[in-house]
Amino acid sequence: METTSLVLPFDRVEADAIAIMLFEDESAPPELHSATAWLDEMRSSGEFTGKSGELAVAHLPHGLLSKRLVVVGGGPRDKFDTAALRRAVGSTVRTLKQKGVKQLAWWLRDTAAGLSTAEAAVEGAILGNYETDRYKPSTDAKPLEHFVVAVPRGGMKLESAVARGRIIGDSQNFTRDLANEPANRLTPMVLADRARVMAGEQGLECEVLDQDRMRQLGMGSLLGVAQGSAEPPALIVVRYRPAKEPEVVDHLGLIGKGVTFDTGGISIKPAEGMEKMKYDMCGGAAVLGAMRAIAQLKPTIPVTALVPAVENMPGSKAQRPGDIVTSLSGKTIEVLNTDAEGRLILNDALTYAQKLGCTHLVDAATLTGAIVVALGYVNVGAFTNNDTLLGRVLASSKVEGEKMWHMPLDEDYKELLKSPFADLANIGGRWGGAISAAWFLREFVGDTPWVHLDIAGTAWIEEPKPFMAKGPTGVCVRTFVHMATNW
Repeated sequence: METTSLVLPFDRVEADAIAIMLFEDESAPPELHSATAWLDEMRSSGEFTGKSGELAVAHLPHGLLSKRLVVVGGGPRDKFDTAALRRAVGSTVRTLKQKGVKQLAWWLRDTAAGLSTAEAAVEGAILGNYETDRYKPSTDAKPLEHFVVAVPRGGMKLESAVARGRIIGDSQNFTRDLANEPANRLTPMVLADRARVMAGEQGLECEVLDQDRMRQLGMGSLLGVAQGSAEPPALIVVRYRPAKEPEVVDHLGLIGKGVTFDTGGISIKPAEGMEKMKYDMCGGAAVLGAMRAIAQLKPTIPVTALVPAVENMPGSKAQRPGDIVTSLSGKTIEVLNTDAEGRLILNDALTYAQKLGCTHLVDAATLTGAIVVALGYVNVGAFTNNDTLLGRVLASSKVEGEKMWHMPLDEDYKELLKSPFADLANIGGRWGGAISAAWFLREFVGDTPWVHLDIAGTAWIEEPKPFMAKGPTGVCVRTFVHMATNW
């Protein structure tokens, strides 16, 4: 989809449709003077009240060059933000493209709102236009071809905002593309190949550690998960280095869980819903998508992404409950449940990230079903050993509309991981499962500032939303990019 900007009077914008937003109890703005009678009729009939999610369409509107006038409800003005705008644009795109609209202009009345408004509008259009039909040649999807951000006057550096929105929206969809791939088409080594191609296109460095190299280094925890599959594992490392030597010594590490398919191993999962375990690499996909955007937006600090990529299978060589493995850190782990595999690959990646010089670590992982029990499908669970770094993450997530909730990580929970046979066990029992999983990871970061994001409830949606197709969401991409570019 092409995205452009335009500075013109409202009635001079020519498109298949031009959309303008109205809030609850808001009188018609000057742009809608010629459509006052129609809008009054919509309101008197209750068809349009300005509530969030409402949409009214007038065909061949009098006095306009656009073929359709679309009035979009914004809800209460005091509750409206860029996240709400992103969703409103996405919903409008998904509705209108099914009605044959190929070119949509979005009118931004308040140019004083700044660059973030135009950026969010473009992101919403790109995310809303996305469909999960790559392997469905019979699809009747009708994508939007051109999205225009139109404003009455300049002064917003509009083109740069549109460009930034396009970079971030496309990168989030890159993440969704990776997550959508079925496991027979996206093995760990294929994911590594995709990372190499992306890195080459964006001018990033990419290194892939194979099984032999990981064995030499001593990544016994990661390799233990991989040994049950015929597909070899990979540790993907993608580096961004700023053009100028940074004034600070901070080096951000983004670590993403990359289990391309998770059967649970010997502790096998129930058959129902197991097809969704192709999504168990959404954390890895998110950090790769973030790196794609970071490469183009060029923050002033170095950023390194690590994706431990494995397939967790119950093959004849699979590790068994009760096995003990030695991690890269030297700590030994009693594997009580082979379906708690994400933490077993992440701990080696976290240790390796520190060896590469990362001073601040943030990981994203579809780690536990327990976080879904705690927070449902709304919030990402956030755990930390450093409130300052968590503050950065939460501030960025709030700006980007990716909801996150600070979860506890008290010392008392560490007791859950005690093992009589190894330094720690890989599970801590039924209660507080998301917390004990986070505590397990904390054991491998020492004093390095670290935040763990459990995205199991937010990485994909079971049913389509008005603003987004069913499937992976690309959660965390925007937060990571905002954090890096505003460090």
